[in-house]
Amino acid sequence: MEGTQIPAFINIPAIMLVFGGTMGVTMAGTSMAQMKLVPKLYKLAFSPPEYNLRERVALLVRFAEMARREGLLALDDELQSVEDEFTRKGMQLVVDGTDPELVSTILEIELEAMAGRHHKGVEPFEKAGGFGPTLGITGTVMGLIHVLENLSAPATLGPAISGAFIATLYGVGSANIVFLPVANKLKFLSSVEMELGYLTIEGILAIQAGDNPRVVESKLMSYVAPEERDAEGATESAQSAVGEPAAAAA
Repeated sequence: MEGTQIPAFINIPAIMLVFGGTMGVTMAGTSMAQMKLVPKLYKLAFSPPEYNLRERVALLVRFAEMARREGLLALDDELQSVEDEFTRKGMQLVVDGTDPELVSTILEIELEAMAGRHHKGVEPFEKAGGFGPTLGITGTVMGLIHVLENLSAPATLGPAISGAFIATLYGVGSANIVFLPVANKLKFLSSVEMELGYLTIEGILAIQAGDNPRVVESKLMSYVAPEERDAEGATESAQSAVGEPAAAAA
């Protein structure tokens, strides 16, 4: 906007040093398996799935009503249409008559394992965000060394100094505009998914204990933000999630 031409920001040696070096040291600090997941995780950060706590509450309340009216075994056929694997697994354990403590242990282990996988997915982005600025400064120092070698040619000093600082721009910019924001977004998505998991465990154990559906709903709604506690909208979402029309549940 101030008149600088775009080609002034393009420096091939700096690109090779900063981005190639960042990729190399990040790979050295993690693993090839983690690096292979980077493109998929980039896509996940920019196109995340929708985690609807209210919908999950309504679904579990509906299961609590069915279990109270018809018994836990009546839920067996309904589980086939539940899309979420974690919910389906937990409810299947309940239908199969598994001990409540064992159900809780199995599902919590599942959540802990998921959190571990999420942490490994975030690691490459965090490490790249830390290494990028350092490699940028390294590139700038190398560029300034080249400048000092050519002090006898004053006409070349301006472009040479400008080119040297491009490396710092690449390093700091990539870390703070790409790598660290993506890492933070993935952490946020992980925390939301964990919260949804704990809500689901709470609801499944309440259904197994035979709690009143209203008590189950009241308990689980504590996880939902006050402005999102629209029971009617949640019920419709849950009914669509298990593939039944709204009239069937009414």
